[in-house]
Amino acid sequence: MPARPAAIAFDVIETLFPIEPLGAGLEAMGLPRALLQGWFAASLRDSFSLAAIGAFQPLRAVMEANLDDLLARHGRSAPAAKKAAVLDGMGSLPPHGDAAEAVTRLADAGLTLVALSNGGAEATEALLSGAGLRDRFSQVVTTAEIGLSKPRREVYLGAAERAGTDPARLMLVATHPWDTNGAKAAGLMAGFVARGRPYPSILTPPDLQAESLAGIAGSIIALPG
Repeated sequence: MPARPAAIAFDVIETLFPIEPLGAGLEAMGLPRALLQGWFAASLRDSFSLAAIGAFQPLRAVMEANLDDLLARHGRSAPAAKKAAVLDGMGSLPPHGDAAEAVTRLADAGLTLVALSNGGAEATEALLSGAGLRDRFSQVVTTAEIGLSKPRREVYLGAAERAGTDPARLMLVATHPWDTNGAKAAGLMAGFVARGRPYPSILTPPDLQAESLAGIAGSIIALPG
């Protein structure tokens, strides 16, 4: 059993805040709501592709480019205002039902909390503030300030530096296996929020796994100090 980490870095998009509400914006442009996850996955793919060659574009710009592609492939078009409305929604997503409980328990247990997101700083700050969670986080770290997207190791090491702790004592909590795998490769600990999905056997396993944010928080607190 690993020792309790000194700090927790929470992934933000999908881990703390589900993207499902953005589906209504796709429907408003004549696209099926079912395309939402594919749109987000394609945007992550392109962010990874840029990071692999040492380049960077903000997630919003990448998502906008993939939204244009999605519209074109389905024979649709949309005015700039409708596209902007969907993208702006990234800053007003509701949190998962157990996000506040998990974050509060960990903060009250004395752990330093950091938000670590591929999203922009303004949107991330808006999400945390809107959910009443901002004061629980000592730092908000985004890939824009690193100039590379996750899962580049520089992002995780940058989060450890901002948290003021050794990478080996920082645990990333995420619902993305690629993210926890990246954290492990950078020397961090990792906690995977499964939500009913198996962890891929081809990736480095996390230190902890639970079905929910509340579950992973309980597992972290139960670790020996």
